[in-house]
Amino acid sequence: MKYYMGMDHGTTAVSFNIIDENKNQVAYFKLNRDELSNNEVNFKDALNKYVDVKDIELLAVTYAMGDNIGKITPIEKVKDRGIKSINGAGIVTGGGSKIYTEIEKLKIPSVLIPGLHRDCEFLDNRFRALYSHCASGEKVSLSYCAYEKYNYKNMIIADISSNTVCILVEDGIIKGAMDACIGACGFIHGPLDLEMIRDIDRGKKTANECFSHAGISKIAHVDTKINNVKDEIIEKAVNKDENALLAIDSLVMSIVMEIYGLYGVCENDLDAIILTGSGGVMQKPVDVSGKIRKKVENLAPVYVMTDKSGAIGSSLIAYDIALNDKKNIMGIEVVR
Repeated sequence: MKYYMGMDHGTTAVSFNIIDENKNQVAYFKLNRDELSNNEVNFKDALNKYVDVKDIELLAVTYAMGDNIGKITPIEKVKDRGIKSINGAGIVTGGGSKIYTEIEKLKIPSVLIPGLHRDCEFLDNRFRALYSHCASGEKVSLSYCAYEKYNYKNMIIADISSNTVCILVEDGIIKGAMDACIGACGFIHGPLDLEMIRDIDRGKKTANECFSHAGISKIAHVDTKINNVKDEIIEKAVNKDENALLAIDSLVMSIVMEIYGLYGVCENDLDAIILTGSGGVMQKPVDVSGKIRKKVENLAPVYVMTDKSGAIGSSLIAYDIALNDKKNIMGIEVVR
């Protein structure tokens, strides 16, 4: 049996999905970033619990910003791991880097999925002109997951978690996205406002430090390890803490604004709005997805997808490249 594997390089954890030749899920597992950086867990041992590494036909990898490549590229042909710089990308733990090294050492056949950035020719030229970076590679993966699951060609996909990124898909091609540093807030990351710009100018904080504290955690007054931020905000909201409740409402407002913004530039009629990410799928104990749905369902039908969509989408990309010889994924060229 041959297997097809996908990787989602997330903020708090790196997750993986494995499917077989019939697209049946064989395994899904997560590796905590802090535990990876402290050598408490490693990719090889985790993988060996599920499949023999020799049986992996192809692994589709996402890593950091993915801003140094514009095509889906074999990992051995990628320079500098597909990134221009690790700086300005949030909190760096080194866990994802260790996994990338292990993948290379294990010689798993792999491709690297690009992020969405200025050098991506498939993007709308207006997004390329305005923004150097629109989204990291796992947003391509979760977009493909939505595309395969719902079969809609015109969608806005809102990925809500540690950060929030909304992606615009038209005619089955990814046309643009709003990155966390320029658009809606997430639980941890968010855009820099005037106060933060002044803090940077005064040397009080770096821009990256501001970015990593610009999400709704600043409203809820939660300052803890990144793995605990969302849970603490939600717990405070459940206990009717006024700051936490305001934080959730502010999160929803910023996401609705972003969805409406992308809707405003659609050239086609919108088929669907897809919510994903741990915040996007949340219905209990706080109904985040329901709050968003009420505000945007007049634009198009709203669907709540799994929070595993990044890893699942990557595995589907690996499957279609290896088994179906796909040469293009939502407008993105596949390099052989």
